[in-house]
Amino acid sequence: MPSSSMPFRPAGLIAAADTRLQPFTLDTSKGAPLALAVALGISAVLTGCAPIILGGAVAGASAVYDRRHYQIVIDDGQIELSAMHALAQDRSVQAGSRISVTSYNHTVLLTGQAESEAVAERASALVSRLSKVGRVVDEVSIGPSITLTQESADTLITSRAKLALAKVELPGFNPTRVKVVTENAVVYLMGLVTPEEADAAAEQISYVPGVKQVVKLFEYNASGA
Repeated sequence: MPSSSMPFRPAGLIAAADTRLQPFTLDTSKGAPLALAVALGISAVLTGCAPIILGGAVAGASAVYDRRHYQIVIDDGQIELSAMHALAQDRSVQAGSRISVTSYNHTVLLTGQAESEAVAERASALVSRLSKVGRVVDEVSIGPSITLTQESADTLITSRAKLALAKVELPGFNPTRVKVVTENAVVYLMGLVTPEEADAAAEQISYVPGVKQVVKLFEYNASGA
């Protein structure tokens, strides 16, 4: 359920749930960029099933700078589609929740609202059983769905947060390596980054108007490769 807060700056605004792993690099051999573009294009066509919201993998030029192996980028898109389908097919989840699905490096983030603990746990269990899912980060809150006004505010916060990442002044830092997910004014950050990049990104976003909390779900790539 929602992450506990760990003080940063401003106090209490940034929480962390970091993990470590070996660095990944993009393999451009044997037509990998073409395979990636085709797979992500298919994913884009197949999206759009309420109440599950597809987080989506970033395509286009940003894929060139992605630290994930290209196959993992494809996997993440497939995981999101599979999770969306599984949740939409479950009657209790479909009727009793508004849940967003975002996969990054085989880690699936669930955000949104569910009418009960049982529904939220059901959703998490369904996703955790999917192929290639490494772990599920359950950030679904219990209660009524947020309003359309808050949804619009979240969209604006996400846009501003992405712009704020451009202000990070670290050698080699690329803003597209950070995935931003906003739910009810809480910003979740995912990506393969160095510890320095993680702290700098979270700090910049903490100043974005309307942000209540920044939750770091980064995986550390110590080498920055």
